Amino acid sequence: MRIALVAMRAVPLLCTILTGGCSGLFHSTAHPEQTYYLRAPAAAAGNGAPATAAVAASLRVGHPLAAPGLDSPHIMLVQADHRMNFYAGSRWPGPVADVLEALAVETLRASGAWTSVEDSASPFPSDYLLQIAVRRFEADYTAGGAVPEVHVTLDCIVGTRAGRDVVATFVVSGAALATANRLSDVVSAFEQATGAALGAVSQQAAQAVRAAAERAAQNEDRPTPSISRQSQ
Repeated sequence: MRIALVAMRAVPLLCTILTGGCSGLFHSTAHPEQTYYLRAPAAAAGNGAPATAAVAASLRVGHPLAAPGLDSPHIMLVQADHRMNFYAGSRWPGPVADVLEALAVETLRASGAWTSVEDSASPFPSDYLLQIAVRRFEADYTAGGAVPEVHVTLDCIVGTRAGRDVVATFVVSGAALATANRLSDVVSAFEQATGAALGAVSQQAAQAVRAAAERAAQNEDRPTPSISRQSQ
């Protein structure tokens, strides 16, 4: 009985010691990590007509490929002497490739130029494929100014689903100077530069497919020259 009574009295004391110890061990003054998101550029205002001339075809956006150092959710920056770094305590909602795929799909759908636009995980077939490689996606401090300039550069390939024939390759870019050296202003510059680059992707992809369709139609309408001839 005495042993049991001592044990019962010791339990609250042990709990108090553990609680005090835990509160001291796990207390942190570090600021919580902030997650920043980007929005796709708004569709061009007008009378309901698509921003880009319509293409009677569907498009799939492949999962983008990111250059080394950019394949993470960090908000990257570059400094003098070829140094690459990232903003501490902040991140994108996911890896840069995931973020850009979602923005590209949203931008292309908003253009109204395609019968459908699917992402890389879609189970539905498409007529054309768009593959994007992210060459630049960083805030650039190398100019030595007080604020960075954001650069977004994308290498793009458009090809047919059947046969995997390349229709066009092109490079697009966007740049925007941050209005202040605060992360919120830098993120706004990222959104502006990304919107400019993806707007160019939308226009050039549609133009390339439309030109390819016109060439195919001309070849079909062109009569095949006869090669039969009687020898003299």
